[in-house]
Amino acid sequence: MRYFHGNSSVRRVLGIVTALILMGCGADPPTVEPVAVEPPSVAAGAIDDERIIDAPGVEPGSWLSYGQTYKEQRFSQLTQITPENVDQLGLAWTRDIGDWNMRMQGTPIVADGVMYVTNGWSVVSALDATTGEEIWSYDPEVDRSFIRLACCGPAHNRGVAVYRGKVYVGTFDGRLIAVDAATGDLVWDVDTYHESALGRFNITGAPRAAAGRIYIGQGSSESWKRRGYVTAYDAETGEISWRFYIVPGDPSKPFEHPEMEMAAKTWGGRWWEYGGGGTAWNSLVYDEELGSLYIGVGNGAPWPRQIRSGNAWEEKTPENPLAGDDLFLTAIISVDVETGRMNWYYQTVPGDNWDYSSAMDMTLSEMDVDGVRRKVLLQAPKNGFFYVLDRTNGELLRAHPYTDGITWATHIDMETGRPVENPEVVYEEDPQWILPANAGAHNWEPQSWDEENGLMYFYYHDYANFYSLAEEFVKTGVYKMRERGLSLGWGEGEYRRKLEAQAAPRPESKGFLGAFDPLTGEYKWRHQLDSVFNGGVLATTTGLLFQGEGDGRFVARSTETGLPLYSFDALGSFSSSVISYAVDDTQYIATMVTGDRTIDLPGTLLVYKLDGSAELPAVASREVVIPEQPDVDVTRESYVAGDSLYHTHCATCHRGIGVTSIVPTVAAPELRAMTPAVHEAYTSIVLEGASEANGMPGFGDTLSAEDAEAIRGFIVTQANNLRRWQESRGIEPLPTDNRG
Repeated sequence: MRYFHGNSSVRRVLGIVTALILMGCGADPPTVEPVAVEPPSVAAGAIDDERIIDAPGVEPGSWLSYGQTYKEQRFSQLTQITPENVDQLGLAWTRDIGDWNMRMQGTPIVADGVMYVTNGWSVVSALDATTGEEIWSYDPEVDRSFIRLACCGPAHNRGVAVYRGKVYVGTFDGRLIAVDAATGDLVWDVDTYHESALGRFNITGAPRAAAGRIYIGQGSSESWKRRGYVTAYDAETGEISWRFYIVPGDPSKPFEHPEMEMAAKTWGGRWWEYGGGGTAWNSLVYDEELGSLYIGVGNGAPWPRQIRSGNAWEEKTPENPLAGDDLFLTAIISVDVETGRMNWYYQTVPGDNWDYSSAMDMTLSEMDVDGVRRKVLLQAPKNGFFYVLDRTNGELLRAHPYTDGITWATHIDMETGRPVENPEVVYEEDPQWILPANAGAHNWEPQSWDEENGLMYFYYHDYANFYSLAEEFVKTGVYKMRERGLSLGWGEGEYRRKLEAQAAPRPESKGFLGAFDPLTGEYKWRHQLDSVFNGGVLATTTGLLFQGEGDGRFVARSTETGLPLYSFDALGSFSSSVISYAVDDTQYIATMVTGDRTIDLPGTLLVYKLDGSAELPAVASREVVIPEQPDVDVTRESYVAGDSLYHTHCATCHRGIGVTSIVPTVAAPELRAMTPAVHEAYTSIVLEGASEANGMPGFGDTLSAEDAEAIRGFIVTQANNLRRWQESRGIEPLPTDNRG
């Protein structure tokens, strides 16, 4: 029997009491007049471990933790919205919570009629979940110059944890903050940075709360020198309970814990001078059954293992069979939540060479595997293979490819648990396009697990990246890390484009959505999407699958066939999650859309319900075309230098120009559209930080005046090329008040 759960604790308790009375006396219920009952006050943010664990059976109308519950299955049991009536879905309410120049990636938390959300600058808001009306808002006043440390463009934040009356957020400038869930007042604010990290970092992932602690990692692997760790903080005081380091530091100094001494034996060269990477920037999952925290570990830095760890893999011996694996990069680690000591680890990509992070979402479940009931962990990391692990001991149970587009490896050896690298795809010797890209076949965008039917719903893309070694390393055997900008180790500018021109054509990029069986490796169905990059998904027990697609359409599909049943044009673009919740017997679907500067659309929270009649705020289309550019002195040498400097320091936010492998999911201004006013202020903006309050830090400590002018010369040259193309098609230039 299908049933619909509301969100009224009073109604639930009264129903249970009445049923018990009737069962005890065997009588029919008496006829009584309804009596207005004042619901008891519920303390704001009154979420604890027991409530999260019991939520699926007791209050499926709440969304109490990042992944819905501790098992992070993201599968809604609500039944009001069905395939038969989904065409009646409409906006219940919307709320502008972000600027156009931030990516909206958060997962809202909903409890007791209140929604807790964040925007890209880590601003936390508590909203009435039925109307969107603000209850309170807390701005941590993030240092926006930290945008220079971001791997992937402008600011973003994936959400909060709500626990024991407090709301916790990891900020873009590396702090962990607790605010009062009722008032939004600051309770405590700690800097998660420790000198062992070697350099400052961003936090974009959502903290997790369990067992009286708050758990958080960090990002920015490729920014200067970075060494990853995860920290557990006391939920009440903000004091450190324990810290687990993910990659080893300088071996001449004491190891922080035994796991680091073990890991150091698997590294080579002078890795500690590069930092190594290994940040836990997204997935942390608590297992209440085993008392474990699973850490999804990110990539190595710089990306090529030859740069950061020498030729360590050539030094494998019977005594050191893991040489070159660079533990614990691209791994899943189980640690004891009480002590922070490791239970087990499984490394998806030993000696990571491609930025094949394993920080993607992890789902906990139970499955019959080869006739045995197993507690399992499920993950589809960047590398293109879907993993089923026994979460009691880390044993590999399955590792099927979830995409046909894998060239870096041929398969996973089930005896050793290790990938078998393709001997014909060695970019150190032959720079080439490789699948998947560093953006992964599947990235952080949430998946949805139908435990009853054993199907995982998620989107992935076949998207290639051009891999090579940095020119300076090829010529000298030395690679210099940059104090500002990203140190990827793969080469930039004209050097890289020449290699691309000599290589085979880039494989076609495609996006897919499917219903995947992780035991058989087969899809029940799989459909190509219109966009390559898209948002996460949410499946429901009624047979619906919700997703925001990259072209701005919010779509509901049948879980039986994957065919669309409903579509809503949200105008921006999606790279966010989807949740469902219920208040007073009304089911809602919520997601976030990233804004678009060309139509003055801000980052917006969208909430749907049946027969919703709200409308999106009106937007005005504004086509980005190129204004007349100033005269600048550009030589062949300065143009080449500007090209390289631009793609080193600017492209992660402002997009690549003439470089096809920059991921097109950023939301910063198009620099080719700079107006005369912006050009006049160019030096003060780029070198002195005149626009730092808007998230554009000054690079005066990194770039010289000559460097800045070389970049400008490159941009102006490219702008004039694009302007001529636009004029040939009759496109008028923008007026001079353009924000470019």
